[in-house]
Amino acid sequence: MATEVLVPTLGESITEATVGEWLKQPGDKVAADEPIASLETDKVSVEVPSPVAGVMGEHAVKVGDTVEVGALLATVDAGGSAPAQSSAPQPAVTQSPASSPSPSPSQGDAAPVAGGYGNHGTAPVAGDGPAALSPSVRRAVLEHGVDPSTIKGTGKDGRITKEDVATAASSKPQTTAAPAVAGASSDGGAATAGRASSRGEERIKMTRLRQTIAKRLKEAQNTAAMLTTFNDVDMTAVIEARAKYKDLFEKKHGVRLGFMGFFVKAATMALKDIPSVNASIEGDEIVYHDYADISVAVSSPGGLVVPVIRDAQDLSVAGIEKTIGDFGRRAKDGTLKMDEMRGGTFTISNGGVFGSLMSTPIINPPQSAVLGLHRIEDRPVVVNGQVVVRPMMYLALSYDHRLIDGREAVTFLVALKNAIEDPTRILIDL
Repeated sequence: MATEVLVPTLGESITEATVGEWLKQPGDKVAADEPIASLETDKVSVEVPSPVAGVMGEHAVKVGDTVEVGALLATVDAGGSAPAQSSAPQPAVTQSPASSPSPSPSQGDAAPVAGGYGNHGTAPVAGDGPAALSPSVRRAVLEHGVDPSTIKGTGKDGRITKEDVATAASSKPQTTAAPAVAGASSDGGAATAGRASSRGEERIKMTRLRQTIAKRLKEAQNTAAMLTTFNDVDMTAVIEARAKYKDLFEKKHGVRLGFMGFFVKAATMALKDIPSVNASIEGDEIVYHDYADISVAVSSPGGLVVPVIRDAQDLSVAGIEKTIGDFGRRAKDGTLKMDEMRGGTFTISNGGVFGSLMSTPIINPPQSAVLGLHRIEDRPVVVNGQVVVRPMMYLALSYDHRLIDGREAVTFLVALKNAIEDPTRILIDL
């Protein structure tokens, strides 16, 4: 008996999604509650589980299609048996009915990944028949240019993890375009063809998440009177505190002591002193918040996501670090919930982890300010009349000048700087 699989409820105000990939193909065996498809919403990817155990039936929609809540996705034959499988893997589902055939192996080691897996829901892996790749793993395969059929999965049920992809990439022999040119004839014709074959292009439709990011960032530029002010901070005291207590901290709290815990805690104190930085504009009204819900920008395979640390003003540094660590892990796995990314009164974006020296971050509407953190580097500074070398970081506060005056923006940054340069202030709430 065939059981219908419908688009589940996606969250408040979310009425539709895009089919990101099929994790199961027709004829595959599925277990109850096993993910069979991934849907992309404006914020996150949502896996759709099978309601029963059985055999995967026909797909009602294709990868890239937009589906509404309650729409039919596919059917599962409860208790059915899978048809005999041929030795060749089943063809992957493409995003476009007019997709071109995969490049031949002669086009280089990266060709099967770029042409074979770039726009498909599944890819062949080691074992009997195709196995599903999660969105984050599929993107890792593309980034590293490895063939998933050569990777032995260490995850649940033998599924490939990002760590498996990274390990395979590190052991992959380095290749260059030299062999293709070396085989060219003396008349130069084959060499020209070899060079032309390396000038490939790939056209991929923007995900719903990337489209939403683009829309919201442009909306912020068009709406807010955005201005950025800068300061720098001496990280000596925080670095020394972290080096002194990191082992004890991890042993007691089960999480590593990073810098974000200090900055989030210092920001909540500065927001209390300068409430306009924590406020927002709604129509012709200013909404002030007596709580600090701190949005933390986190990189995910699908783009930047901004989960929210609720009531951060009531959390200890350990509580903040635990929350951020959990967000980071689940952002990479694509398991963040939409409710965890709603709201927020102030955002902190740490571009320093990628090596950024200075930037002008864009406000996350309807918030009125965002703090940008950057890399720490040794620079000469003057202290008590002496030139010394200190680990310094640039801070950038972008804010909506319609609501926040320059004096308030600078005062906020100075308060944050003072708390970081003298962490005792965080302890005694000064």
